[in-house]
This record gives sequence, structure tokens and C-alpha cells, in this order.
Amino acid sequence: MSEPVVAQKAPYAVEVEAGKNYFWCACGKSANQPFCDGSHKGTDFAPVKYTAEKDGKAFFCGCKASSKSPLCDGTHSKL
Repeated sequence: MSEPVVAQKAPYAVEVEAGKNYFWCACGKSANQPFCDGSHKGTDFAPVKYTAEKDGKAFFCGCKASSKSPLCDGTHSKL
């Protein structure tokens, strides 16, 4: 598997807490989107650690093609 699975063609809006770590699924196979559940095992993918800078909503990439991963950069609108 060299290309990630597109989990959805829209970002995941998630309420995050300042200072807390989140592990974003880079492979697209996790059943716990947008976060890693270990489904990448046996692939070249690894989760991406995200530490929230402040409390509030973060928009995690769902298409797995963002150049600003783990956050959405709008790439899904071009797929």
C-alpha cells in the first residue's frame, strides 16, 4: 500500500484540548477516523502526532492528501 485510503472527502471537525496529543491516521484505514487505531501495521504509514495549542475546534484532514497534515488544507476539493 503506497497511497493512503481516502477516508472521506471533507475534514473531520474535532474539539481538542490545549496541550493534549492526538495521533492522526495517515493511512486512511482506521475505523476510528480521523485518529489512528493501528490499522497501518504492515504498511509504510505511521500516525502523525498533533499537539493542540489551544482549546477549540481543529479540522483534521479526511482525504489524507493535505500538505499541512494532519490538518486540512482544502486539497479534498481538488480530488
